[in-house]
Amino acid sequence: MSEQQPRSRRKRMTGKERREQLLRIGRELFAERGFDGTSVEEIAARAGVSKPVVYEHFGGKEGVYAVVVDREMQTLLSMVGESLTADTPRGQIENAAMALLRYVEECSQGFRILARDSHAASGTGSFASLISDIATQVEHILAEEFKARGYDPKMAPMYAQSLVGMVALTGQWWLEVRKPKREVVAAHLVNLAWNGLSNLEARPVLETLRRGRAAD
Repeated sequence: MSEQQPRSRRKRMTGKERREQLLRIGRELFAERGFDGTSVEEIAARAGVSKPVVYEHFGGKEGVYAVVVDREMQTLLSMVGESLTADTPRGQIENAAMALLRYVEECSQGFRILARDSHAASGTGSFASLISDIATQVEHILAEEFKARGYDPKMAPMYAQSLVGMVALTGQWWLEVRKPKREVVAAHLVNLAWNGLSNLEARPVLETLRRGRAAD
């Protein structure tokens, strides 16, 4: 009589491990298909569990999505915040651009989710609000530089929004093409932004308006 082989058993996940597995799978699916294109059934099937398990941990796909988006936003904000350590204003702008592009490169799934514009179910705001949060972290750099150069520091928040938005939108394009290298993209972005800032007019006026006034 042959010996009976013991059945191999998979280690049962703890609640924390299962929760992290569902978040990882949800992140993959949301990056691939977006919020509306993802279902609880797909999350459960890919995890090898039943739908009630997803509901038990998150209450539905809305709960999964909210946690995924919140984590991605915190990761990006932290990366940008930690990068603002250079000794010069230009160095800080360079580091911020590099940090945002590094997030695009290293956390591409997360960036795809955020760039699709956060669904109302996330409860964490839109991609535009995220850009605004990042701009808030760098606007003091511009405010100090504006003050030193004789420009109106009250305009710094608007310029910060413009600069961060430029990097973020370029990041969306770069995510698909991946050329040139991150450092080259950052250098060109900062070149456009910084050299543009270095030649600011103290009181800019649209050229068409200037010509109209001159003709009157």
